[in-house]
Amino acid sequence: MNMSGQKSKSTAPKPTAGATVSRTTTSDAIRPRRRMTQNYLVIWVDGNINENTEDCRNTLAQLRVVVSEVNVCRTPEGCTEFLNKMDDGKAFVISSGALGQSLVNDIHGMPKVDAIYIFCGNKERHEAWAKDWPKIRGVFT
Repeated sequence: MNMSGQKSKSTAPKPTAGATVSRTTTSDAIRPRRRMTQNYLVIWVDGNINENTEDCRNTLAQLRVVVSEVNVCRTPEGCTEFLNKMDDGKAFVISSGALGQSLVNDIHGMPKVDAIYIFCGNKERHEAWAKDWPKIRGVFT
């Protein structure tokens, strides 16, 4: 530690809200290393998802960089069924706003669900109900 009480560059950075904790302890890294999160998966629930669009393919590719598995469900029932079949691990769920309210009601109590993110076109509308569910980490457009 230096005189101001802050850690030197040779130690792991302090985690901040919303940041991924890095286990890197070397100071020669130019950019933060992304750690593949094992035993975690993402379930993306959206009735309008189209995996044939470039935007969707890019989003899925970016998600696969940081988690071991990404699954797409088009219905809340499909998501619930998938979660019930999981043997172990934790899930991050990304839900459309349109399906989110009923989905969250069904899955919020499941220990396998670590965090839920709502991805929608009307942030204010969905923030109104999302605030009542602690596992919802945010509403995003």
